[in-house]
Amino acid sequence: MPGAWPSHINFKVMKILLTGATGYIGKRLLPVLVSQGHQVVCSVRDKARFDISGFYSAQVSVVEVNFLEEDSLENIPEDIEVAYYLIHSMSTSVSDFESLELISAENFRDCINRTSARQVIYLSGIINEDKLSRHLSSRKAVELTLSEGSYHLTTLRAGIIVGSGSASFEIIRDLVEKLPVMVAPRWLNTRTQPIAISNVVEFLIGVLSNPPTFDKSFDIGGPDILTYRDMLLQFAKIRKLRRAIWVIPVMTPKLSSYWLYFITSTSYRLAVNLVNSMKVEVVCEENDLKDLLQIELLSYKEAVELASERISK
Repeated sequence: MPGAWPSHINFKVMKILLTGATGYIGKRLLPVLVSQGHQVVCSVRDKARFDISGFYSAQVSVVEVNFLEEDSLENIPEDIEVAYYLIHSMSTSVSDFESLELISAENFRDCINRTSARQVIYLSGIINEDKLSRHLSSRKAVELTLSEGSYHLTTLRAGIIVGSGSASFEIIRDLVEKLPVMVAPRWLNTRTQPIAISNVVEFLIGVLSNPPTFDKSFDIGGPDILTYRDMLLQFAKIRKLRRAIWVIPVMTPKLSSYWLYFITSTSYRLAVNLVNSMKVEVVCEENDLKDLLQIELLSYKEAVELASERISK
């Protein structure tokens, strides 16, 4: 059954550092880690904005850390066994997010080197093209920086993540629901390999303290390779909406960014970085990780249907 955890994985109870705990992936991953009995130390910038009242307090603790400020790293306990690195700066200033991501990664690496952590798990982006966007180039640089630590690094590289609340899903939803007719930029013809959020969480859990995945990187994606245009039209069909899309070659990246900004709920900074990334094909290189972890991949259609059900509740 999709979303069930493989029975062969040994869920040894551990003390785990979860960075990015207030982010989309972190919020989905935290309850699963707790359900397996792990002690989870959530790293957040502002404790006041993070509510853990719904969790068993003995299992979840919160530390206030800003990885751009070295002094705050002292709040991370030294006895952690595994750390998840889910920090991204895609929605920060267009001009400086790369340097910020690199500083965060360096400070994180040096901090984790002083702990008992045996493994770091990093969720990155698919970087198989020769010419990458600034966003994907930054992800690649972060991966290289994290690989220099004294722990084992496992990197999972994903493209579009489909789930209610994810930036990509909400942009698709906004475009389809607001525009019966779209005159769209040519990057809608770029191919990508979307993956359901439930599958992403399965992979993040499956590689946890799993030696065959140490010091390796894996592309993770669903079974469908689609263009962004295909994704919009399939979403419309699932939602029973009639939509028409015309792709034109003359829309500049700046106009494309404004197109997303004015029509969807995304910020302009995030729109710029998304447009630059959407021009790059993100298709997985083959690997055997889903077989190793016995994960049943959801189709794009199934992922959208699950996300829609969650929205309607």
